[in-house]
Amino acid sequence: MVAMVTRHDEHTTFAPTSTKRMPETARELFDALPELPGFRADVIDGNLIVSPVGTPEHGRHAMRLNRALASIMDEKGWEAWAGNVDVCIEGPREPVEPDFVLAPLDCPLWGTRELRSTALIMVAEVVSHGSAGRDRTEKPLLYATGGIPIYLLIDPIAKSPSVTVYSDIDDGVYRAVNQVALGAPIQLPKPIDIELDTSIFKTGA
Repeated sequence: MVAMVTRHDEHTTFAPTSTKRMPETARELFDALPELPGFRADVIDGNLIVSPVGTPEHGRHAMRLNRALASIMDEKGWEAWAGNVDVCIEGPREPVEPDFVLAPLDCPLWGTRELRSTALIMVAEVVSHGSAGRDRTEKPLLYATGGIPIYLLIDPIAKSPSVTVYSDIDDGVYRAVNQVALGAPIQLPKPIDIELDTSIFKTGA
């Protein structure tokens, strides 16, 4: 499968050029994509969205979260990925690449490359100007649908920068939403069950 790449603002569209059967769904197109260094691909509500990877500051937030959780990961035998692993949202079977994923070491896979969403412990997104709508509005529903117990939203670009924890899924929706100003402590619920100092996400911290 060969794909033609066309840049449109922050996103990239793909026009497959092959005599073989053309992909008919966003899921099939995702599976047919070649390696795309510098880009991340998600399927949300049946739409394939390919965006540039985040800025260094964007990645720094994910790595600082990783360091903040290092002790609990060692204690529990968990593993983390910062922006380099695909997750299959079970149910719609849509693939996404969160900015941060926390999972048990024996997390089952969907196929050979995607972690199953129902086995995860937490995912986190760092809001950027290109992802704001998806991270704030679409991802809470998507991750609750996939049965991910905790969704951590780090939003340094909001008018009032904040950190939000979504948890307690009921009927495919997060029922508990706890938001604090960026810099204040916030409780990550069980099974993590620690207080996270969000000042680690402040510029210059």
